[in-house]
Amino acid sequence: MENLYIYIITALMPISALLLILQPNPYYALVIRGILGAVAVLVYVILGGADVALTEALVGTLLTIALYVIAIRSSMIVKIGVLTENETSTELTEISDKLKGIISQHYLRLELLTYDTEKQLNYALENQDIHGIINCSTSIEDNSISPYKTIVRIPRIYEIIEPEINYVFMNKKLEGTIKH
Repeated sequence: MENLYIYIITALMPISALLLILQPNPYYALVIRGILGAVAVLVYVILGGADVALTEALVGTLLTIALYVIAIRSSMIVKIGVLTENETSTELTEISDKLKGIISQHYLRLELLTYDTEKQLNYALENQDIHGIINCSTSIEDNSISPYKTIVRIPRIYEIIEPEINYVFMNKKLEGTIKH
């Protein structure tokens, strides 16, 4: 019983590893990964492996977390293009706020990019500069409803926004497609 603290500290490793696996938020997972690394360093120091502890602290924890932060920050952005000629600034703000609410539930960030012409918008979608477009289509006869058309080139993003987008834009007619 004199080495009880070793058992307690060692028991924190599988607990923090399990929490890391079950965490859906990538930012919280980074914090838990840091805790897991710190516990591993502590175990190595207690068991007399100072060199292994130093390597774990520098490479296994600090460098890994830094690389994960860079990867998460760069890959968690959804870029949506809109035409400035069809939208007023209040409509753009309304669309942006509603889409941010939908996308943020999946720990993503929205970047709304505006384009002056439909040709520029389609060119950006084809060149994979943006993930999708929201375009105000003026071809529907009923002018009391503001019709919107979405085109998304990544099926997973469409799966994320499709169930909620019609509910959020229920006062506007919204038609969605996937473009591969």
